[in-house]
Amino acid sequence: QVQLVESGGGLVQAGGSLRLSCAASGRTFSIYRMGWFRQAPGKEREFVASISWSDGIAYYAESVKGRFTISKDNAKNTLYLQLNSLKPEDTAVYYCAAKKSRVSVWDYWGQGTQVTVSS
Repeated sequence: QVQLVESGGGLVQAGGSLRLSCAASGRTFSIYRMGWFRQAPGKEREFVASISWSDGIAYYAESVKGRFTISKDNAKNTLYLQLNSLKPEDTAVYYCAAKKSRVSVWDYWGQGTQVTVSS
């Protein structure tokens, strides 16, 4: 099992920045890829970004490209998401997730951290 704990959410004005962190513990050697998802009130959970735990190859949703940056620190078993140029529509609960292989579903999820962007 892998446990994921997010932190770093908060209230920020439009145009501001935040950095989210996700600390992984447990069987972290089994992680293939990690990612961030978000869910706004009344909407489905959506993909934000993901990164390969081995080679760092990253993918982003079109809505966040150029504004958000995903990164990792393998030594600390920690995933990050730098959120810049925030917009009110970025308001959501942000979740960290991990998967064990390329073809598996997202196997592990954190509890989420709230990001609120005021206009």
